Amino acid sequence: VGAVRVWLPVPLTQNTDYFKREPDSWTGNFKAARSVQYDKYGTGLVFAEWAPGEKAPAMELKSRFMTRDRHIDLSKKPTGAVKEDKATLDYFRKPSKLIRTDGIVASTSRGIVMGYKTDVDKAKAIYEWIVDNTFRDPKVKGCGIGDISTMLQTGYLGGKCADLNALYVGLARAAGLPARDVYGVRCAASNEFKSLGKADDITGAQHCRAEVYLTGYGWLPVDPADVRKVVLEENLPEQLPLDDPKVKKARAKLFGAWEMNWLPYNYAHDLKLPHSNGPELGFLMYPQTETANGRKDSLDPKNFKYTITAKEV
Repeated sequence: VGAVRVWLPVPLTQNTDYFKREPDSWTGNFKAARSVQYDKYGTGLVFAEWAPGEKAPAMELKSRFMTRDRHIDLSKKPTGAVKEDKATLDYFRKPSKLIRTDGIVASTSRGIVMGYKTDVDKAKAIYEWIVDNTFRDPKVKGCGIGDISTMLQTGYLGGKCADLNALYVGLARAAGLPARDVYGVRCAASNEFKSLGKADDITGAQHCRAEVYLTGYGWLPVDPADVRKVVLEENLPEQLPLDDPKVKKARAKLFGAWEMNWLPYNYAHDLKLPHSNGPELGFLMYPQTETANGRKDSLDPKNFKYTITAKEV
């Protein structure tokens, strides 16, 4: 009904030491389409609009990128050669609407890091607490919402990656550590864990990871949510105990390393989509669309259909 508008997340617009991108391209029967650099931290998207009356609005976006596995060795002494802009670190200490750093988040964080002196030890303590105290809830739609205050207030610590890793980010920020969610999508099979990969048709394979900044080491990759995914899904239909060798392997790996069969989109929160009449987004990890009747539910495939495919070239 009326004009149709679409906003598609694109790969992180800033290259990193584990990811490099090439220009995106797109085709379709839209009236107009353009790329948008949303912020200075690498958030990009493609915005397209169709004329009123277009009965079958369609668009195809292609992205090419390269990745390599990440690993930061915390057994080595920190080095002064690793630097980050102070304004960037300050920005990733700030709360968002869903990732609070006050109230119950602050008190929970204090309890977890009490007695730990170094940033490395604090970051690790929060990671272990998440793995020990949360669980993956398969009934949660998509990747979850990430409302961490409600999780702690209700005591229901089940969720998916955008919940559990958001909880890590909020607790780390409350402890004074710069931390951020990294929203993206799995794009290849895993060489280590069958539950942590997706290839070919990757529709619905969106996955949020996290990073915490440690002085002298830089941005440390972490993913406690995927440890809980291994617990739940690696040995279906049975759930693995935390002391299972596979879970131990994932737990050791995912504090400091990422297998890069995954594409990063952005770190953004509280997004106001350009030319949108709809509400802010807590985060941008799914295609978004609006008609004259309002925004479609990106997790409702009956009313908003899209497909994501990946191919190694």
